[in-house]
Amino acid sequence: MKKINFLEKIIKKDLELGFPIKKLLFRFPPEPNGYLHIGHAKSIYLNFKLAKKYKTSVILRFDDTNPIEEEKKFIDSIKIDICWLGFKCKKETYASNYFYKLYYFAKHIIKNGKAYVDDQKKKKIQEQRKNTFEYGIDSPYRNRSIKENIFLFKKMKNGYFYDGDCVLRAKIDMKSPNMNLRDPIMYRIIKKKLHYRTNNKWCIYPTYDWTHGQSDYIENISHSLCSFEFENHKPLYNWYLNNIKKKKLIPKQYEFSRLNLNYNILSKRKLQILVKKNIVNGWDDPRMPTISGLRRRGYTPESINNFIKNIGISKRINNIDISLLEFSIRKHLNKISSRVMVVFNPILIIIENYPSDKVEWLNSENNPEDIKKTYRKIPFSKYLYIENNDFMEKIKKNFFRLSLGKEVRLKNAYILKAHNVYRNLDGNIKSIYCTYDKNSLSKTGTSSKRKIKSTLHWVSKKFFIKIRINIYKNIFIEKNPDILKNNNFINFINNDSFKTKIAYAEPALRTATIKNKFQFQRIGYFCLDKKSNNKNLLFNKTINIK
Repeated sequence: MKKINFLEKIIKKDLELGFPIKKLLFRFPPEPNGYLHIGHAKSIYLNFKLAKKYKTSVILRFDDTNPIEEEKKFIDSIKIDICWLGFKCKKETYASNYFYKLYYFAKHIIKNGKAYVDDQKKKKIQEQRKNTFEYGIDSPYRNRSIKENIFLFKKMKNGYFYDGDCVLRAKIDMKSPNMNLRDPIMYRIIKKKLHYRTNNKWCIYPTYDWTHGQSDYIENISHSLCSFEFENHKPLYNWYLNNIKKKKLIPKQYEFSRLNLNYNILSKRKLQILVKKNIVNGWDDPRMPTISGLRRRGYTPESINNFIKNIGISKRINNIDISLLEFSIRKHLNKISSRVMVVFNPILIIIENYPSDKVEWLNSENNPEDIKKTYRKIPFSKYLYIENNDFMEKIKKNFFRLSLGKEVRLKNAYILKAHNVYRNLDGNIKSIYCTYDKNSLSKTGTSSKRKIKSTLHWVSKKFFIKIRINIYKNIFIEKNPDILKNNNFINFINNDSFKTKIAYAEPALRTATIKNKFQFQRIGYFCLDKKSNNKNLLFNKTINIK
């Protein structure tokens, strides 16, 4: 029997106890204040796979309650990412669509004597909440009359007050060990920036905690699935729902472990710091763990979904080694990538017995993993480039590449033997003189079947194209930078996380597109960058071959 995760067990039990399967409904509710990261991919994968299993739907809801941080560009990027991952939502909604309903829900709570307008500043409110080791202090405005609170809340809505003058707070328990229940703020005044959707219709905005559960309730969400950082918010989630509920389905919140990835930070707030401080070149910088950054670096939706599937859904909080993500993309790229030859540190090969005016266009298989077996033509000529570190003048133990008096095979071409070198005035080797076995062309005859220990990649001097390559390393040198407090994670930035290099490539790369994936043979996997153009071919390194 197929193993199911704990959330599937919960849903299965609900169904067995009589919950109508037709009323199962899930949602993915991002705040549009940044780009999605791979941690969000876990939540997306979970909700959509559950919806598929139970033949129901997922609502994409933007919890847009903070006009200061939210922008239309984040909405667009989130929709692109979800679609790219291969998922489709039933419908798209916005918390801002429910501002009127949320306002009337809040008035209902005030009329029941369970919310009040507090004239204190935010700093004072935070001080009065104290900490988990001592009781909080009641606000002097906590016992205002219902009539006065209704009057003041209406004035807040109508723009009578300025930012920070007052807030609406739930009246719960200032002695609660759960800090979220110490009279949390439900509404605050924000006039300094207009909302990207509602413009100037509102000057009071609901907090995330107040909005989230009520939006679930309005949309008839059956199971509200979120990561464990919201576990302490669950009593507040339920308190709000219990104080506004009518004869309608009440959503249930369940928590699963968030994704923690070594050498990365999975927090939009902290990632935003990297962007604002210009430590990275935007949200889609290929070093970023954002979905758009991973996409630009060459990751595929299949590799990310398989990674999420393999790490599983559980309650246990742990750190996932980045090698698991790298294994997933390496495995997929091996199946789909075209093999090409690119030389990073060129040294010239001169084949003395090959005619100067001769060019052979040799067949080269694009991908041995592909059952369709497609081929391309690569030019072979007298003058070639190989990797500098593929040559050693004197033969040494365990060095199986090119040396004087030793033979190697050139990929898809001939067997080559080095005889002499030419040095420049500094004494450095400038070129290597070789001869080739004209009967050793790959897969063409008896001589071609000679067993040679080493095969080298190469490019023709006459036909190579020059490309620029972006090479990336982990952006942090600290294994777990996300657990560091007070933004000290900035101190662990890897200053060597990005460099560029010029390389010589076979001419087939001239027609590369953004969708193509390449294995630069013996080096790694690469993709074309979005800033590439015909005059400046730019590739991003995705991952090493091993």
